Amino acid sequence: MKNFLKIGIVVFAISFASCKKDYLDTKPSNGIIETTIYSTTASLSSVLNGTYKSLFAFVSRHDRFGQKSVDLACDLAGADMVVHTAGYGWFNSNYQYTNWINSDATTAQPDQFWYYYYDIIKQANQIIAGLDNATGTIFEKESIKGQCLGLRAYAYYHLINLFQQTYKGNENKPGVPIYLTAQITGNPRGTVQNVYDRIIADLTAAETLLTGKTFTSKVAMSLQVVQGYRARVALVMEDWTNAATYAAKARIGSTLMTTTQYTATSAFSSIAGPECMWGSLIPASEATIYASFYSHVDVSTGGYAALGTQKKITKALYDLMPATDIRKSCFTLPTSTSTSNPAYNQIKMRVPTAGSWAADYTYMRASEMYLIEAEALSRKADDAGARTALQTLVVARNASYSAASLSGAALLSEILLQRRIELWGEGFSMIDIKRLKTGLNRLTGAGNHGSPSLDPIVYTMADADPRFILRLPKRELDNNTSMTPADQNP
Repeated sequence: MKNFLKIGIVVFAISFASCKKDYLDTKPSNGIIETTIYSTTASLSSVLNGTYKSLFAFVSRHDRFGQKSVDLACDLAGADMVVHTAGYGWFNSNYQYTNWINSDATTAQPDQFWYYYYDIIKQANQIIAGLDNATGTIFEKESIKGQCLGLRAYAYYHLINLFQQTYKGNENKPGVPIYLTAQITGNPRGTVQNVYDRIIADLTAAETLLTGKTFTSKVAMSLQVVQGYRARVALVMEDWTNAATYAAKARIGSTLMTTTQYTATSAFSSIAGPECMWGSLIPASEATIYASFYSHVDVSTGGYAALGTQKKITKALYDLMPATDIRKSCFTLPTSTSTSNPAYNQIKMRVPTAGSWAADYTYMRASEMYLIEAEALSRKADDAGARTALQTLVVARNASYSAASLSGAALLSEILLQRRIELWGEGFSMIDIKRLKTGLNRLTGAGNHGSPSLDPIVYTMADADPRFILRLPKRELDNNTSMTPADQNP
């Protein structure tokens, strides 16, 4: 009976990670916790596989599908994405800054995002703790621990950027609770600096542990992904040297897409692509159908995007792309009269095959690393290096592009423009607005925000407006004994 129990629990962990319906109905950390699951590195790898699957899991509502639901919310809270019409209403509250500040309801996104990331932290901590007594090689244990530390840093990076203003100038403001064990309750907020210290420590340790480890799948938090997050974090911290250094390291082994690859329906929905560094592999059997990113952005799925909430680029940003730029083809023409594909509608993120929901999620691309390096070098007054990084990326999208004449402030401005164009729809808009301290400025008029498209309600906000940060979930304040109502964000 004892041996049967061990085998049964391990099989449960494996099937739990691969069976769509059961997995999507239950969060991994709410399942059976048994010592036997953590007895070997093989079983811990199966549990880790379940953690990776939580990055795209559907949980109870059609706006809850892991990381891409956060990415979509952050882009809608920015300046470059327009909602066509109200449709069924999902995510419109992010565009209008209403759900963003609602902390009372468990259905609201502050609650959703808080517990999504803390659940990943809990899973990572459980696996790390289990490694001490698990059987397996040192190599296997280092690989698993490195991935878990990377995942924990990933979760804290997003938490601190959602629940507080940007790092620079706010180092001593309240952060988010830090947990290094599976007991995710009862810790105080600490400071922003505390959280960034933890992120850097985890990424540094992960880099050491993952050096020399190779992975056959881009689902794993590999050395390159850890270095990519180190570059992202350094960019927010205005640590230009590490931002440039780690961005250059991270993209090693990745290549930029050709024009043919860029215009394929699978360009941004298959992690097999040459630019994808990290993502979730989502076969049809594990697709979350209408509760998915593609349901909300791709009209070809027949999902929510096709029912009125098409996601469009602003005319202002579209017009800044020359006709020779292949990225302009990622949006319908301004002359489009199609009901389903209106003018400026996005056709960048699409399911690879019509009639199938099999479509991967991409979380990190090599193109981002070129942009981080270019910006960091520009801010270090290394114009030559910045031009090289920028030129390498943009000429792959526009063969006639040249950055040769750019320097100083003009060069930096061009890099930031190319960042908005290249990473449109990939989740960076709000974090960039906060770190660049520009405030929100949504342009109005034909093709931009407002009539005849959905009214965003909020058109401008000053830098560091309290609405840029999510309020803490009510149930966290109710249940965390180290917090009082005074800990709530403004």
